[in-house]
Amino acid sequence: MKVITEPPISVKIDKMNQRVSWLHPSITSRGIDQTSMVIDDGKEESPEFSFMVIGDSGAGDHWGHNPQRQIAELMLPHRDDCRFVLHTGDVIYLVGSQDYYYPNFIKPYREFLVNGENYKSIRYDNMVFNQPFLPVLGNHDYYDVPLAYRILAGATLPIRRAFGYKELDISWHGSYQGDAYAKAFIDYLQRFRNKEKLGVHLDKRYTGKTDSGRCLRYLPGEFTRLPNRYYSFRYGGIDFFALDSSTFNTPLPIPTNSDTQGKRTILEKRSLEIEQEEQQILLAITELNSESPDDAEKIDDFNAKLEQLIEVKMDIEKQLNIQEEVVIDIEQLNWFKQRLIASWNNPHVRGRIVYFHHPPYVTEATKWHQGQTLAVRDRLREVFDGVVEELGELPPGRPVVDLILSGHAHCFEHLQTFDTGHADSHLNCIIAGGSGFSLRRQREEGAVLEETFTDGNGVHTRKVARCNLFLGRNGQGSDKHRPYSFVRIDVKDGTPPKFIVKPFVADRHHHHWEFPKIQPFTIN
Repeated sequence: MKVITEPPISVKIDKMNQRVSWLHPSITSRGIDQTSMVIDDGKEESPEFSFMVIGDSGAGDHWGHNPQRQIAELMLPHRDDCRFVLHTGDVIYLVGSQDYYYPNFIKPYREFLVNGENYKSIRYDNMVFNQPFLPVLGNHDYYDVPLAYRILAGATLPIRRAFGYKELDISWHGSYQGDAYAKAFIDYLQRFRNKEKLGVHLDKRYTGKTDSGRCLRYLPGEFTRLPNRYYSFRYGGIDFFALDSSTFNTPLPIPTNSDTQGKRTILEKRSLEIEQEEQQILLAITELNSESPDDAEKIDDFNAKLEQLIEVKMDIEKQLNIQEEVVIDIEQLNWFKQRLIASWNNPHVRGRIVYFHHPPYVTEATKWHQGQTLAVRDRLREVFDGVVEELGELPPGRPVVDLILSGHAHCFEHLQTFDTGHADSHLNCIIAGGSGFSLRRQREEGAVLEETFTDGNGVHTRKVARCNLFLGRNGQGSDKHRPYSFVRIDVKDGTPPKFIVKPFVADRHHHHWEFPKIQPFTIN
């Protein structure tokens, strides 16, 4: 039986459009842009500001410790200095269930919530943030589980909790195609069955003004909803673009012909090997004693390995799934392209930051070769190439965006692209995916990424990116390090803007927490 399922892209798009009443006549008649918002904190015009970035955080307690809560406490001293928190996705593991918003989000981040001192009474669909908390969807926020497994998992959940049995976080509910995330973070306009009530809400909450019309006004401490699954906002002269990469990450399927049969055979064999490895891990867990600290950490590692294998197998299934046409979110990609063009044509904008879940460049061992990684890279390239073609050229030394932030890879990375032959050349990419769920190692092949391309002179290989800093699982046996992380970014005045990047680490080592100092670095 499949433990995890993922809805098709067309279902994700349709369901999310329904939830925000996409292009409802009451919205269009008011000239409202459902993909924009303004952050009304009274400081949004200041050219110097700071913000924090986290990602892949949505796990609950481990055996005797909680990495996500440790990171949240590490963030607290920066709360007053930072204007907002960006989250790069996978807010809740394992399947974005409403049942796990309390232990896996509300409880660890309670100081960021209004009435957080009474966090046990806060409902997942009624959260208000005292500081802007701005996430994007990750793949786990869209995941579901089959009905039979939900019945089994839900019925045994009280027993598992009573006896402290820790396994994959699954209960009666899945995400219901991202519905739990939408109710937690997005302005769920579908709840207004009455046209008049919808109009009253729009006139009260959509009073912001942008270049594209009226928009949602995000009021910290009062109304903290996002307008859509993808959106943009301007702060301190910087345009921020939040994307839903789970709707344009589908790999191209492998056609059934003699030239590609070898690759298909390799992937099919790997899928069978994964199933065998899953069974071996489940058997190994039964032989461990959860009361032993060493065994407890091994159980954590095994559970993390299970989650990793599930994800790799799903990536393989996507590549093997033959379709005449790959469905991707063309509407969102076109929106991003046009917004980037408009941003470059606006003299009041001095920089651009885009954040989403799936990284286009990554050296974490489980993600760098995935079909989804290459798919996101290719589709962003198409957007960036189209932007530069439309603009004619960019100012000397300026990349098409100043900073890319992503998650999905369970680590912290800073990567820079080389000349890729496309408009994603000379970019700075930050992966902030090490904020709570089990960490991963860097690939054995090293820090430099290469890709193969074909031109009129044949097949070639070129270096496309380099990882300058990697913080992930390292060491062996009892000397294993687990450096969980978040990052603070200080934005300086000037055009182009300068970013001071400051990673902060809570390292789980020998059953204790250590806090190594990581040297900040500058991105110009």
